[in-house]
Amino acid sequence: MLPADNPAAPTSAQLNRRTLLKSGGAGLGMLGAAGSGAPLLARERGSGFTHGVASGEPGPDRVLLWTRYKAEQDTQLAVEMSETLDFFRHSRGQSVTAGPDSDFCAKVVVTDLKPGTWYYYRFIAPDGTISDVGRTRTLPEGPTTRFRMAVFSCSNIGFGYFNAYAHAAEANDFDLVVHTGDYFYEYEAGRYPDEPLAGRSIDPQTETLALADYRLRHASYRADPDLRRLTQLYPMIMGWDDHESANDSYADGAENHDPATEGSWDVRKAAAIRAYREWLPVSDDPWAAYEVGNLATLFRLETRLTARSRPPSLREIIGGKTSPEDMVASLAAFREGAYRDPARTMLGETQEDWLAAGLARSARQGKAWQVLAQQVLMGSVSTPPALAGGVTEDMPDFVRQRVLAAGMASRAGLPLNMDAWDGYPAARERLLRSALDANANLLVLAGDSHNAWAFDLDLDGERAGIEFAGQSVTSPGFEGYLPGVPPQLLEGAVVQHNDQLKWADTSQRGYLAVELTPTQAVGEYRFLGSVRQKSTALAGTKRFVSGAGERVLAEG
Repeated sequence: MLPADNPAAPTSAQLNRRTLLKSGGAGLGMLGAAGSGAPLLARERGSGFTHGVASGEPGPDRVLLWTRYKAEQDTQLAVEMSETLDFFRHSRGQSVTAGPDSDFCAKVVVTDLKPGTWYYYRFIAPDGTISDVGRTRTLPEGPTTRFRMAVFSCSNIGFGYFNAYAHAAEANDFDLVVHTGDYFYEYEAGRYPDEPLAGRSIDPQTETLALADYRLRHASYRADPDLRRLTQLYPMIMGWDDHESANDSYADGAENHDPATEGSWDVRKAAAIRAYREWLPVSDDPWAAYEVGNLATLFRLETRLTARSRPPSLREIIGGKTSPEDMVASLAAFREGAYRDPARTMLGETQEDWLAAGLARSARQGKAWQVLAQQVLMGSVSTPPALAGGVTEDMPDFVRQRVLAAGMASRAGLPLNMDAWDGYPAARERLLRSALDANANLLVLAGDSHNAWAFDLDLDGERAGIEFAGQSVTSPGFEGYLPGVPPQLLEGAVVQHNDQLKWADTSQRGYLAVELTPTQAVGEYRFLGSVRQKSTALAGTKRFVSGAGERVLAEG
């Protein structure tokens, strides 16, 4: 595992009982967390503060702060920040409004902060009530020897407890949290999962379609104590994937949206984006870059709602064909034609140009790493033909059809998942070419697939970068689709069949810990023992290391 110490984190002396009592800590409901050096979640009972605090969008001199204060009218909240938990010396003067137009969520950007510094913050209502105390950190400036990130994705509340969030909070060894998307799921109760874990219910019970639905779903997720605690302790950089709006979404629609019965996609998309930006510590910028001292540039990409073309559908390509030979022939024709259409895009021309310029600038400045925080797998994965042998009649029909279609696609030289970068080969080639032209040390972070993957990325045989794709927090992976295939057998077959893929885990949940230094990047996959019981016990870890400039992974 990565070392548990974090020299930049507050010391236990700053968080002891005496300090907390001096600052009114008993009234805030906080105690020092044993062994963690981090404040426990405060209870905001009897006040208008309803959903804790969070921070995000850090820079070397600024950070965005978030809270929610429910009242009958607009309410001005004072903002305090301090380098110590007792708030003995604190900045005050900024204020922010919580009101019905933003569902009583309040966000404020605080500036003129010190780089690479931990801060505590709180909001104060006109009647004197105080929010939870949050902890946040600005990005470093200048020489930077180490930077740590916890990377999460795919946290469906119905499938289990957010033990991955709880573990990262207890570990207290990160500078930043990155969430690559599927922070929540839009489905109605009883669809995914069809039988949620007891006590892990959602609001509304219906699918999220209107602004009020998306707001209520955010509130439902934010009631989870482990999510609240994680966001209380670390600054976050977040990007949406598809389920924050609708499954397999793209600029002009989504697989899980029917205009005939659910109205305008543009209206639904706007509602999803508005609620997301109200309820989370994020800016209104669809994409952004963050400078981590002289060590790295982190690029937050938007791959869903701005410009993404409609993903190809294997089912549509083979629709109407009655024999496997005709299906494979249709897929092969698609492979040689529309599949490689350069007009099909994930990012759009504006974002592509912005990213290419940013990669070149970061590499020119001598930064060791150019990191993409984005949603879907960039490495290529096709289905081992033998996998179709794992299909059984007792499988759900949609699973059986999906596996059989993936097997046929593999026979035709096509990848498994057209909703990932694999479905947009020309766009992926442009991105990797821009990284190579910039001489960037490209590190791609991804989620979406629910499984853990480690890739060496290449373009026409030239090493182009590495990818750490993290497993889900709770959402099930391949183990749910192919229960009759032992995970070790499935993983071995998939790795052997795909040249870029160096390792995979298809059956465990958790999160990814990433550490950057001037000489290497380390990815540690942390697997929780269970999501069905509340526990932060780990079942195991897996580490990969890449030296700066090598663009290749080695087990660490």
